[in-house]
Amino acid sequence: MKQGSTLPALEAHGDWVRLRTLIFLRWTAVFGQLGAIFTARMVYGIAIDLPLCLLTVGAAVAGNLVAIFLFPETKRLTEGETLAMLMFDVAQLALLLGLTGGLENPFALLIIVPVTIAATALQRRATIFLGVVTIVVVSLVAMVSLPLTFDDGTLLEVPRLFRFGFWLSIVIGVVFLGVYTHRIASENHSMADALVATQLALVREQKLTDLGGVVAAAAHELGTPLATIKLVSAELADELEREDHREDALLIRAQADRCRDILHSMGRAGKDDLHLRSAPLLAVLREAAEPHLERGKAVHFDCLPMEGGPARQPTIYRYPELIHALRNLVQNAVDFAQTAVWVEASWSDDLLVVRVSDDGPGYPAGLLGRIGDPFLAAKRSEPARPGYDGMGLGLFIAKTLLERTGARLSFSNGADPFLTAEEEAPRRGAVVEVRWPLDRLIAETSGGLGENTAFH
Repeated sequence: MKQGSTLPALEAHGDWVRLRTLIFLRWTAVFGQLGAIFTARMVYGIAIDLPLCLLTVGAAVAGNLVAIFLFPETKRLTEGETLAMLMFDVAQLALLLGLTGGLENPFALLIIVPVTIAATALQRRATIFLGVVTIVVVSLVAMVSLPLTFDDGTLLEVPRLFRFGFWLSIVIGVVFLGVYTHRIASENHSMADALVATQLALVREQKLTDLGGVVAAAAHELGTPLATIKLVSAELADELEREDHREDALLIRAQADRCRDILHSMGRAGKDDLHLRSAPLLAVLREAAEPHLERGKAVHFDCLPMEGGPARQPTIYRYPELIHALRNLVQNAVDFAQTAVWVEASWSDDLLVVRVSDDGPGYPAGLLGRIGDPFLAAKRSEPARPGYDGMGLGLFIAKTLLERTGARLSFSNGADPFLTAEEEAPRRGAVVEVRWPLDRLIAETSGGLGENTAFH
């Protein structure tokens, strides 16, 4: 699959649930249960076993008090600890339902709450386990429970068909809400992880840019003292009569030259970043693709105006995020190309389009509509590059960074899957098209350095 990144996915979200959050939710359940019990007994005259019900609610109260006194307020639960607390809540509520009419109790629906919390906070295996336990417990409550009766002995009973419907609705609710909530939570977690990875990539690129500027400044500031050392050592070499002293002076001069060359090579990129905040479009594209030009694939560049557009190529800002994102697109193309990659640009008075294509296998057809999503994995049946295990983070980072510059991206394949090898065009692989409003990237022009001033 045509995606990848060196940044690892944060697949496990351990220690995310605060103990105080579950304690607060349990207190809410306790007060709700007490309110329902006393209302049923005092207002409606339903003959429930009040001591057993209060003992069951007291178990939840005791659990909360133990958690409050044993653990600090900042305690965050592991996945196993969270699962244990939610299983306790399921068991406590199931026992209370068994004492108050079973599934004929209108509050039986609340037993799906722990599963919904688990689907939000836990991994898939733990959520499935709790869901299965909940379904088993609900089935037991449906078969074994104390009936609801009034003080005069009147039995409160619903038809068997309705009891089966209650049981089925709870089971469907457990499955549906568990799957739905877990899917949404997983997508949110993946998006959060991918955004963190995007931010890290941008920070890294910015640090490299800043470091280049520091190196360039150092090279500039050290140029004068090195030139002085070279000049003085040359004069000393001419004046010294002893051969060993003369050789030492020449050695100092040679080392000064070496320092100058090292600083010059280190500061070259830094000077570009420090003084050239903008560059012609083709220069920016070549800079982005430079690390991948010697990887055995031909990279072709083509910059032409659109019909009616200005003939002169635009000068654009060299944003770090722009360079990093385009570099990632070129890297993906080179990774999967057979022999060649094309980086093409065109522009009009108000639009700039950059297209990166290759002659590789292209994007998997089943995932084409989801390209750019984080942590996107190909199906086992999809063809993949040998030894390549992409997560989709690379394209997600590139897409996010480019959208920050005002771009809109589209992904497609360059060839019809029904064409024969002879009928396919050279650009038959994956195609990424990036479109900007030109005013988002165009650099402001100035008068340059101005005219030379004569000295008198």
